[in-house]
Amino acid sequence: MKKNIHVTKTVAGWQAKKEGASRASAVTKTQAEAQQAATRIAKCEGTEVFIHGRDGKIRERNSHGNDPYPPIG
Repeated sequence: MKKNIHVTKTVAGWQAKKEGASRASAVTKTQAEAQQAATRIAKCEGTEVFIHGRDGKIRERNSHGNDPYPPIG
């Protein structure tokens, strides 16, 4: 199963990290840069990106996998 990517705040800035990984795939100064890195990875792997706010709550999610069209429901 492919692992989703989370963009979260850290002491060093912002990180793009796969679920269950011990290290971040990318560490950047801004959230926008981390989001771009996460999007590039997710498009290659067909996974989903979860963008967290400063408080740690999920603010947004973007799917880069095989979405059904038209959407179900």
